[in-house]
Order: sequence, then C-alpha cells, then structure tokens
Amino acid sequence: MTDRQPALSFGSDARAYDRGRPGYPAEAGQWLTGGPGRSVLEVGAGTGKLTALLAGQGHDVHATDPDEAMLAVLAERLPDVRTSVAGAEDLPVPDRSVDVVVCAQSFHWFDHERALPEIARVLKSGGHLALVWNYRDERIPWVRRLGALLGSPDSADDPAGTLKRSDLFGFVDGSEFRHWQDINRESIVDLAGSRPNISSLGDDAREAKIAEVLAFYEDFGRGMDGMQLPYVARCFRAQVIDHGVSGSEPDQTASSDEDASHFGPFTSDGTDTDMLLIDFR
Repeated sequence: MTDRQPALSFGSDARAYDRGRPGYPAEAGQWLTGGPGRSVLEVGAGTGKLTALLAGQGHDVHATDPDEAMLAVLAERLPDVRTSVAGAEDLPVPDRSVDVVVCAQSFHWFDHERALPEIARVLKSGGHLALVWNYRDERIPWVRRLGALLGSPDSADDPAGTLKRSDLFGFVDGSEFRHWQDINRESIVDLAGSRPNISSLGDDAREAKIAEVLAFYEDFGRGMDGMQLPYVARCFRAQVIDHGVSGSEPDQTASSDEDASHFGPFTSDGTDTDMLLIDFR
C-alpha cells in the first residue's frame, strides 16, 4: 500500500541502518517470548537486531522481512537462522505452527486488517503476539535536543492501540526496559542516515542535516569515549484467542512484575535506574 512504502526504504543502505540503530536488552527478549525454548516467527526482522538476541537465548527463530537487502545483512550475522522474504500480510508458515510472533520496530508499518488475521492464523493455541519499540529517553535534556534534530516521532503515542482493539487477541500486557547504545562520531552519522525523514532528503539537504548532527556530537560527545544514548524498550504482548479451545484467555490479574519473576533473579547493570538523567553538558 502506498502509505506504507517507507517500510521498504531502509534497505537502500541496510548496513548503515544496522550500524546506527540500537539493539534490545536481554530482559526485553525474555519478557517478549515469555519462557525458554520457544518457536518464534519474527516479522519485520530487518537486519536482525532482535533476532540475534532471541537466537542467543535459545529460541528457534524464523526471521521474515519484505526487504531482501535487510535480510542479507541478517543472514551474514546469523547464518543458522531461517529467513524468508515476506511481509506480515502473507506469512510463509503453516497454521498454528509457532509459539510466538514477535515484531521489533515494525508493527506500525503493517496493513493491520490483513496482518493481524495472518498472525492469529500461524500462532499455536495459547501462543502470543509480542511487540517492541525503542524510544530515546527524552526526559534527558541533551537527548531531547538530539531528538529535535533527528525528528522525534518514532511511532504513535499508543503503538499497540490497534492490537488492543482487535478481537483476535486477548488482554494486552506491557512492560518497559531501560538500556543504552554506545555512540561514536561515525555511528551517530549512521543513526541519522537511518532515519527515513533524513535518508529521503536530497543530497544537499541530507549533507546539511548530517553536518548539524556532527556539530551536536562535537558539543556533547566525549571524544574517543563517545556518548551513551539512553533508550526505553516499550514491550507489549497479547495471547491469541482460540475460539475452539475454552480457557485460552490469559490471566489478566497478573502484573508484569509478577510475570517476569519466573526468569529468576535480575542483576542490574545500571540501565534500570535514572542515573543517566544527568545532563553532562
């Protein structure tokens, strides 16, 4: 569909996208999958930022994306992961064949009227759909300034709103995980270049914007030490409603904290605190 064509624009420089975009914290991967050893279909996998985490956690991952260039980068990094060039609206797997469908930074690009029934089709009874987006933590003044420079709107205020309104899925649970991305003078250029609103500019306008970003880095970066760009990974998941099986609705009384507790003790690395709220300007 024409209003969703930007979803395919990243592949023009998939390697810059891969270098510039952040990954995801391990705790988010555990929460999204809901347990060990799951069969996972990743839709809109891109260059494999989340794929690498999930495969490393022992899940059987099948990665799909409509962009061949993005999947080529993923395949180089993860040669043992199955890949398919496919969109969310036509998934290349049988009915009721996967435990989890996960979408990282991609759900907002889908044609939801077609994609949600497809996702419900491929999920096993009791399976669930999981969504995640990375947001820069713009509570911090210098990060807010960078966001204004890059163009802040990453997705809707309620990115899971369509899922919440769907009658194919039950209660939508949510959780957030703080983490950071190490940025240097080169990768901040890739971060800017991976933004569709910047990559689609004409040559002169794009070079001018990159020059602004580099000037910002010279002010706020720390030379060889670079900078740590803080993010919040916002996660959502909902169980598919199986009309043929009673009692398939998830327990809506359990809190996110209670649900996460079965993953065992959590040792903080500092990313779950507000220590990064310091403005080092």
